Amino acid sequence: MQIIIPMAGKGKRMRPHTLTTAKPLIPVGGKPIVQRLVEDITKVCGEKVDEIAFVIAPDFGSEVEKDLVAVAQSQGAKGSIHYQKEALGTAHAIMCAASALKGKTVIAFADTLFKADFVMETSQEGVIWVQKIEDPRQFGVVKLDSNGIITDFVEKPQEFISDLAIIGIYYFKDGDNLKKELQYLLDNNIKEKGEFQLTNALDNMRKKGIKFVPGQVTEWLDCGNKDATVYTNKRVLEFDRDKAELKGKNIKNNGSLIIEPCYIGDNVELVNSVIGPHVSIGRNTRIEKSIISNSILQSDAKVKNSNICNSMIGAGAEISGKALDLSVSDYTQIIV
Repeated sequence: MQIIIPMAGKGKRMRPHTLTTAKPLIPVGGKPIVQRLVEDITKVCGEKVDEIAFVIAPDFGSEVEKDLVAVAQSQGAKGSIHYQKEALGTAHAIMCAASALKGKTVIAFADTLFKADFVMETSQEGVIWVQKIEDPRQFGVVKLDSNGIITDFVEKPQEFISDLAIIGIYYFKDGDNLKKELQYLLDNNIKEKGEFQLTNALDNMRKKGIKFVPGQVTEWLDCGNKDATVYTNKRVLEFDRDKAELKGKNIKNNGSLIIEPCYIGDNVELVNSVIGPHVSIGRNTRIEKSIISNSILQSDAKVKNSNICNSMIGAGAEISGKALDLSVSDYTQIIV
């Protein structure tokens, strides 16, 4: 089994947090999004994962590459790094890791998390995971026939076609066949909305007789923007609330109340504050005389005399004074 994780996008909807950090590396519940995604996929694969291929931008840096390889190795797999130098669409991103497209293959785009209680049906020719949503205009969708087989793939329909949105996780029994179809799009410059789309390759495969079935997850957690990521952090903390990994080492609590569930990293100092519920705090952060709920604070942040809710605070940021709903980038100072 192979897993390919395309994650080279700039994450514009997550700015300012993606100005210094790739979106899949933003932590939720104390772990980077991409690490949680890899762990969740390997749990449902039902067989050994041989390789996890990460498609990244060339400027992510050697430390990021090292961390990604370590994530793969933690799941007993080889980690490989591939580069997408230009954002040319989902099909192009996957083909940047063409060497990993072989045999049974899972493709998972790294801005989504999920919860599931199944083992993947690897006997199927293809499985496309979907979720019913109210507004599917920003997603690819599928249509089904009376037997539950996918009959159409439509990319970001502006008029209603279906409310079954593709969540960005796919299984292919024959990765080599997918590679052939993706290469056909690139060779013939076949684009939709200006990009090479995976859904076009899927539709070509369907027309040639490949049967795709929908996969259902228990819960789909989007990490596409600040509010969605804060909500995902909340749900992850609810799932993990009884795990010892939610508390780091050398935590100093001086007169503070912690309302679970919360993640608190190494060397965090809490002084006369109320923390929680649903707060994740990165390592080396200091919080004094503040009330914080439903928020993500990355490492080395400093918060004093503040009331913060539904917020994301970047690494090394300093907040002092009253604040309610923030999206603050790394190393920013806000003093009121």
